[in-house]
Amino acid sequence: MSYEQMFIFGLLGVLLGMLVWGRVRYDLVAFGALIVAVLGGAVAVEDAFSGFGHEATAIVALVLVISRAMINAGAVELIAHYVVSASRSLPAHITIMSVTGAALSAIINNVAAIVILMSLDIEAAKKAGRSPSLSLMPLSYATIFGGMITLIGTPSNIVIAQFRQDALGKPYGMFDFAPVGLVCAAVGIAFVALVGWRLIPQRGERARPSMTESDLFVAEARVPEKSPSVGKTPSDLYELGDEHDVTLLGLVRNGKRLPGFSAGVEMRKGDFLVLEGNPKSIEAFIGAAKLALSKQEVKEGLTDKSVSLMEVIVPEGSRAGGRNVHEMRLRYRRGVSLLGISRRGQRFQERVEKLPIRQGDVLLLFGPIDLLSDAAEWLGTLPIADRRHTVIQRRKALVAIGIFVAAIALAVAGLVPLSIALAAVVAIYAILSIVTPSDIYGSVEWPIIVLLAALIPIGNAFEEAGGTEIITHAIMSRTDGMPVWLILAIVMAVTMVLSDFLNAIATALIAAPIGVSVAQSLGVSPDPFLMGVAVAGTCGLLTPIGHKNNAIIMGPGGYRFSDYWRLGLPLELLIIAVGVPTILFFWPL
Repeated sequence: MSYEQMFIFGLLGVLLGMLVWGRVRYDLVAFGALIVAVLGGAVAVEDAFSGFGHEATAIVALVLVISRAMINAGAVELIAHYVVSASRSLPAHITIMSVTGAALSAIINNVAAIVILMSLDIEAAKKAGRSPSLSLMPLSYATIFGGMITLIGTPSNIVIAQFRQDALGKPYGMFDFAPVGLVCAAVGIAFVALVGWRLIPQRGERARPSMTESDLFVAEARVPEKSPSVGKTPSDLYELGDEHDVTLLGLVRNGKRLPGFSAGVEMRKGDFLVLEGNPKSIEAFIGAAKLALSKQEVKEGLTDKSVSLMEVIVPEGSRAGGRNVHEMRLRYRRGVSLLGISRRGQRFQERVEKLPIRQGDVLLLFGPIDLLSDAAEWLGTLPIADRRHTVIQRRKALVAIGIFVAAIALAVAGLVPLSIALAAVVAIYAILSIVTPSDIYGSVEWPIIVLLAALIPIGNAFEEAGGTEIITHAIMSRTDGMPVWLILAIVMAVTMVLSDFLNAIATALIAAPIGVSVAQSLGVSPDPFLMGVAVAGTCGLLTPIGHKNNAIIMGPGGYRFSDYWRLGLPLELLIIAVGVPTILFFWPL
């Protein structure tokens, strides 16, 4: 093995290890690896930033902007509000929500689809008196399956299409993924709706059907100088807490949490009472006990019409991830306060404002209505409560859909390249004020763009150094004599393992060249193997880190890390079992 090969294999090994570890943001890891690759001579200086000008990078960014425009115009809302009914049976509810989620994910970003439908699903669960854990995971998986159906359904499909252009001279079209994607999505949704939901443990159920653990926030309320609570003990407020469905967890004094529940400790002015409950219960209790938030006096609860509460979830890549509110100076910078944190029903010993925020946490923000949305966007969090913070231009919904369909038709007909067609759509949306300049820049997930742009030259360097041939030789030597369909299944299984721990884009960039190389070694068409990588690379179903949608539902669903494999493992095996013959039928060897 040459120096170049050892260097690129070592760099790729460290890169994958850092991505799986997940303690450093993936875009920073990828960009750092790119710089090391340039300094080590694996990537030429003139090619270092070629990924930022790659067509795949541009298409991913444009799709994200179009997703925001569809939401702004009410096109998504037009569909979503017709699918929720608490009177349906659970299998029927899962089927309808899953089909809707898959359909939306085929045309807009699947993260946007899950955020929109998640709040509707939670509301339906409350009305039906069941735990949302039974339906949120099927919904997440359905939105992931929907990404298989079209070229723009998931960024990894775009990467694979562009890789085919580089390798074979022609990219995949908009609906080339549809035959295989539709079959796999239909089988996956049918399994989840009929059988799979029974494999999901019920999390977060409590005595009252409308309350789940994911609704419970740990919050702090200050004891002001003139509060009648001064001189009382937390135990004196237990009856009031029971009345408002709030649990008193302890007391904070001089910045430190006192041991235990501090039930018999007399409260002083400036102390903080630690509370657990849902947002409305906490709100009512604070008003009844004449407590305060931060340095603001609250005399009648949080009833001022100029302030409000907002529940937001912390996705991967959020500014809040790994930091606490004290470090971010949220109140000083954005004018809002963190009232509470929900983490799958856990109770904390740390102070709320000093608690490191994790991916999947649900934050309860409090502040002026006109500042809450800006603060949520600045934090990089996603609102999950059923509140509208942008003006929905419902009269433009059909116009937005028509423009998008016309552009896709031109691209499918080969009259305009897809990237140009999507760019024209964004330009027209901007002219019609369906998206604002801030929407255009704010809706692009820049960490994804940096990740993709950094990994493209590293992937090219890996292939040029002969890394793909080495891995291909290892696979071929261990599968010698096996039928092609079995080798395809093995390639898909390996790709699925990668996708359970890596970003789908990283998985596609690593697995696509290996799939093509294996096909060439077998003397067969590369298309079945590229399609196998596309399907398997999308299916990060075993872990909450395999796909951003899985991480988003973790908090609201009250899931544990180990819950995902219960449904994810049989689903992945089913996708391989169905995917291999389907791929070979539509894309023969």
